[in-house]
Amino acid sequence: MANREVRAIVLAAGKGTRMKSARPKVLHELCGRPMLWYVLRALREAGVSDVLVVASPDLEKNIAALGARSVVQREQLGTGHAVRIALDAMDAGNGPILIAYGDMPLVPPEIFRDVLGGLHDSAAPSLALVTVKMPLPSNFGRVIRNGTRVERIVEARDATPAELLVDEMNAGIYAFAEPELRHAVAQIDNKNAQGEYYLTDTISGLMRAGKSVVPVVAGDHLDVVGINDRAELALARREMNARLCERHMRDGVTIVDPATTYLEPELKIGADTVIYPNTTIGRLSEVGERCTLGPGTRLSAAIVGNGCVIRESVVADSELADDVHVGPFAHLREHARLEAGVRIGNFVEVKNSRLGPGVKANHLSYIGDADVGERSNIGAGTITCNFDGVRKNKTVIGRDVRIGSNTMLIAPVEIGDEALTGAGSVVTKDVGPKARVAGNPARPLPEKVPREPR
Repeated sequence: MANREVRAIVLAAGKGTRMKSARPKVLHELCGRPMLWYVLRALREAGVSDVLVVASPDLEKNIAALGARSVVQREQLGTGHAVRIALDAMDAGNGPILIAYGDMPLVPPEIFRDVLGGLHDSAAPSLALVTVKMPLPSNFGRVIRNGTRVERIVEARDATPAELLVDEMNAGIYAFAEPELRHAVAQIDNKNAQGEYYLTDTISGLMRAGKSVVPVVAGDHLDVVGINDRAELALARREMNARLCERHMRDGVTIVDPATTYLEPELKIGADTVIYPNTTIGRLSEVGERCTLGPGTRLSAAIVGNGCVIRESVVADSELADDVHVGPFAHLREHARLEAGVRIGNFVEVKNSRLGPGVKANHLSYIGDADVGERSNIGAGTITCNFDGVRKNKTVIGRDVRIGSNTMLIAPVEIGDEALTGAGSVVTKDVGPKARVAGNPARPLPEKVPREPR
């Protein structure tokens, strides 16, 4: 097997009627990704080189974006029928074919590797399948053994009362020798309660033909749960989130309460960062070391440097350098860039702006489409009035500038280095370096005349 290409068929054409949704079932998300995304990722990590997804017409257009090929099952005639359609769309080969379901996002790559290994280890490889001890009752198919040998799989809807008491279940994950699969699928019929072609009927067919069927037992039933409705989706989401939190905690991140911390895959979080409750981190965010996040914080596509503090705030599509403090109740969005040591306080919004090192905006301000020089201070109530009704205009503030409370900066406008605006100013014209302006509209203040000594 090591020298043969490993291919996979993912069954994802089911209507998912119990989801009660216009969206295809396998596109429903847990922890920020469609459930099908997790299945495809695990297959790739297990060494599968080519994946073909059996899709419904509604799902087909989404498969390419997930990095796989698809074939459409237009009539829902069962899993055996779906596999037959997939095989017809694939060039014939002699290697293994792994079959999985698109609504099982918790399956780790190890299970896929194990079932492929079970096929390889057989003296006369035909089929290896994953089984698991499952709490009863369950709608999974029962594994019926004759001694230690697998004799057949019985779907729950077709099982006798005695068979329903069997707690070894078929997980629905198979590794077939491709020639055996093609032959077995061609032999199955639809003489059952649902009038469908069951893939599981291939097992009894292989047994009757004297072929080997190797059971590979999964250790945790949660790894192989399928999702049929939104309640089961919520349970799987909780389990996935717990696994994500555990991975980061073992890598040196402190998560005070994993049950109220919400993560996504593919995040980068540095060691000794502390995450407080009710914090959400998503969309490929990257967080440095020794940061403090939360409580009540949301990061979305955020790049955060080392030693940052973000409390009860939202940071979306923005970048923070080292030692930046944000919050509480601040909002950074749409390409805000905060350089080292910036301080952003309560009810401050920053949008599409660069704030130089050491800038402070501690209270009740809006900074949009602006460039603010190092060490400048933005007083409470300041607004960069960037929209003129037609276009967004830029405000440029130099270094060491003091913007007085309740200042309106009517863009486009430029404030020179070391300038000052008085409280309540409405600045409509550029202000030169070291100038002092105040009023509505803002005008230069007279120079202070030194008093004569008495």
